[in-house]
Amino acid sequence: MSIAPFNASTYLGDRNTANLVGLKSRLDTLTNQLSSGKVGTTYGSLGTGRTTSLSAHAALSALDGYDAVITNATTRVTLANASVTQINTLGDGMRRSLTASNSSTIANTPQVARNSLDAAVDALNVDLAGQYIFGGRATDSPPVAATDTMLNGDVAKGLAGLKTLISEQKTADLGLPTGSGRVSSSVTGTPANTVTISEDGTGAAGTETRANFGFRLLSATSSNATAISASETTDATAPPVTFTLAKPPADGDRLRIAINQPDGTQSFVDLTAKASSSAGATDTIPVFATAAEAQTYLNTRFATSPVASIQAPTDLGVQANFGTGTPASLTLGVNGTPVAGDTVTVSVAMRDGTTQTLTLTASPNADPTSTTEFSLAGGPQAVANSLSQAVTNALKGAASTSLAASSASRAAQDFFAGSQSAGLAPRRISTDGNGYAEAASTKTVIWYTGDDTSSDPRATATAQIGANRVLNIGVQANEAPIRKVLAGLAMIAADAGTTAVSGTPEAQRFSALADHAGTLLVSNNTTGGVPGIASGLGLAASTLSDTKTENRTNRNALQGSLDGVENISAEDVTAQLLQLQTQLQASYQVTSMLSKLNLVNYLS
Repeated sequence: MSIAPFNASTYLGDRNTANLVGLKSRLDTLTNQLSSGKVGTTYGSLGTGRTTSLSAHAALSALDGYDAVITNATTRVTLANASVTQINTLGDGMRRSLTASNSSTIANTPQVARNSLDAAVDALNVDLAGQYIFGGRATDSPPVAATDTMLNGDVAKGLAGLKTLISEQKTADLGLPTGSGRVSSSVTGTPANTVTISEDGTGAAGTETRANFGFRLLSATSSNATAISASETTDATAPPVTFTLAKPPADGDRLRIAINQPDGTQSFVDLTAKASSSAGATDTIPVFATAAEAQTYLNTRFATSPVASIQAPTDLGVQANFGTGTPASLTLGVNGTPVAGDTVTVSVAMRDGTTQTLTLTASPNADPTSTTEFSLAGGPQAVANSLSQAVTNALKGAASTSLAASSASRAAQDFFAGSQSAGLAPRRISTDGNGYAEAASTKTVIWYTGDDTSSDPRATATAQIGANRVLNIGVQANEAPIRKVLAGLAMIAADAGTTAVSGTPEAQRFSALADHAGTLLVSNNTTGGVPGIASGLGLAASTLSDTKTENRTNRNALQGSLDGVENISAEDVTAQLLQLQTQLQASYQVTSMLSKLNLVNYLS
């Protein structure tokens, strides 16, 4: 370290020089401020305002990021909402068309349904910059198969389509070769004057069949109980279904159990094997070390449930064991003398929750093939025989019309409930025809190939629109309301249509098909169904718009605080600059005069 020498004679000169340098630096600063409009070019030049500037810039940068997310999310939600609205419009339009075609059959209705199904597939395969938004988390490929593949299958890959499934379901429900919907009528008693109507099937095979196929026998009434008495129905019985497994489900394996509901419909319980399964979870099954432990768990869990079928991956070797039950039955006793106009009404139910009423009217000489009349010719035994034959005819007629339509509806709903997850493929009829196959089919078209592992489709895509705000904007083509509309369209598109005259069996069949499809296509409420999805997406779009408006307001406030810290008034700077220029000019002039001062000049 060294100390510079002090020379008293140069002190004033050094001081003046330092003052001039300071004034020049101040002049440069004011000039830069005037040209840029900013206080300074570094945070250090802002003084105490640097903290405000740093935090405001960080907040503005975050808002820019949120706005970019909101812009992308808005586009996605808009596309999704447009597609969902299109699905609802197509379903509603098809329903109105079917209602109109009920009174006069329309040959081109299936083609109209096919065109609508094509449009629905296009709507569900919409993409945003190469990302398919209706596939949930799977966005790299179209989530929905082509219409032709859905309906006709993929011959090259040996995959069956919806038409095959409908045909198999009809055969199983009709109970060929009799075709009476697995309910039969016969004359019994001594003397043979009692008509016994009973559901078909004996042994465990019969119990399984009655759990899944054909009519359910409900009741019978007689308008003239003195002549023809109708008994109460003896309800069917069935022991609990038990399961056996060749190996326990591994983590991620999925099983589907169908349960018969009181109204005759079936519902699915889909289970996923999880090592972390919680005790109260309704959609999981724990991972067990042995098959015995797994089957004990399943048997205990479904001990009181009217199980109809179970389906699992082939390698699990799952079997559903049906015990021997008894079919439902009732009797019609011809105990007196019926008169013309007396009626007997038999009620049956179908497996989709709908019912069918068969009314038979006594006639002096009825056609033996009639589905609506029985003959009074002869004594009680002859009347019983004619009534039994009329019941059989009526059952066959209803089976080929209403039950066939119900079969198509069930097959379509099963098809669209299918998933690419092993174990959740569309159900197929077992090889013995008594029930559904326990091993999940690998020979059936999977119409939806997107993600199906999330319990909440909205959660499959999210948008971070604020520091603590995450908006769920995901959609999936396999959401239940969308599946219903697709099933309604597809079951009509898969049919050959008809040009039959109104009132004929073929026209009645198509009318029943239209009725069943119409129930699937109804979505005229805003709290559920397809409109419910559209309403949720509309709410998301509104939230995005409101958030963007809020961000704009926040940005203006932050920008205002920045302007107060970073910007400077041009008028103030100009005034300071003029003052400084005057001061600097005067200093230069004085310095110049002092620099020329000597003893001669001073004395003179």
